[in-house]
Amino acid sequence: MEHISDRVNSLAASATLAMSQKSAELKAQGIDVINLSVGEPDFPTPAHIKDAAKKAIDDNFTFYTAVAGYPSLRKAISTKLETENGVKFAPEQIVVGNGAKQALCNVILAAINPGDEVIIPTPAWVSYVEMVKLAEGKVVTVNAPIEQDFKITPTQLEAAITPATRMVLLCSPSNPTGSVYSPTELQGLVDVIAKHPQIIVMADEIYEHINFGEELRSLASFPEIADRTVIINGVSKAYAMTGWRIGYCAAPLWLAKAVNKLQGQYSSNPSSIAQKAAEAAYTGSQDCIEEMRRAFERRRNLVVSLAREIPGLKVNEPKGAFYLFPEVSAFIGRKCGDTEIKSSGDLALYLLDKAHVATVDGDAFCAPGYIRLSYATSDDNIREAMRRIKEALANLK
Repeated sequence: MEHISDRVNSLAASATLAMSQKSAELKAQGIDVINLSVGEPDFPTPAHIKDAAKKAIDDNFTFYTAVAGYPSLRKAISTKLETENGVKFAPEQIVVGNGAKQALCNVILAAINPGDEVIIPTPAWVSYVEMVKLAEGKVVTVNAPIEQDFKITPTQLEAAITPATRMVLLCSPSNPTGSVYSPTELQGLVDVIAKHPQIIVMADEIYEHINFGEELRSLASFPEIADRTVIINGVSKAYAMTGWRIGYCAAPLWLAKAVNKLQGQYSSNPSSIAQKAAEAAYTGSQDCIEEMRRAFERRRNLVVSLAREIPGLKVNEPKGAFYLFPEVSAFIGRKCGDTEIKSSGDLALYLLDKAHVATVDGDAFCAPGYIRLSYATSDDNIREAMRRIKEALANLK
């Protein structure tokens, strides 16, 4: 007898992982697929970080650690937050988990009760909504289309707040849009949140180092809301360490203690070896960050220029991360032979089938009518992928 819990049945599968899997299956059949669906730097982890992991093995850092991570790693994160972001979180306010994804889910599960409302600006990363569902909270989306550069306004935020609002979740630079809130734009949102003391702010800053000229300011640096702001970050994007699975939350002490309690019961500490690698990432040379950032900026310029040559695509210029999120509504209702495009999901599947380019349907990000392209791949792959996309879209009549 099969019996799956309502909790799991209520969740949607990750669309980004699903499209990446389809891409892998086609590649296994010998089809030349260019995968623009995965949000992962294509660079190897820097050598000094890998060396630290090897040394950790040789030095026998192979036992359980504290649930929240090695004290030395939490101290390194605390120092990073103060020197880079101008915010003070003591090591005991930091909980290291198995990637920023677990850190996000930990905070939501620790802070949200059934019926609590969580405001999520959309387009939004695929897992935010599902994590709130897991906590039995109520998702309140606030939509910001391409005409707003995918950024919500203080007026929109104020209108979404009710007495049941418990959390506002903000990601800047954004996945899936690459948009970055300026300090002035953040101040406008902070002024609204400051009037509602029951609201926790969760700032997903995992893409902070992949930005292209915009001034960044952490939400935790605004004194009006500093005592109820949680920072989510990790090593995956800035240091090309996605597979190492190290992320963290930096939170008010009461919430960090709750997260530590939760994590202690269902996953315990993250990998001891990966923790030592992450410590080397934070304490060693930071030159690798700028090298990768420059490459992403070059790729951003390339993909935007090529996308703007495709009739029907509506494109903005992302200021960070490594995603392009074009509006594709002009192609909905068109056909190629027997294939009719009825949604952005149909278009993503059409591009995979006809152009052999994997993208992700915007509906997965609460934004139907868009698709997401990751340009975390080589310049040659970007050129060829955009050539294929342009040709396939031209065949839709």
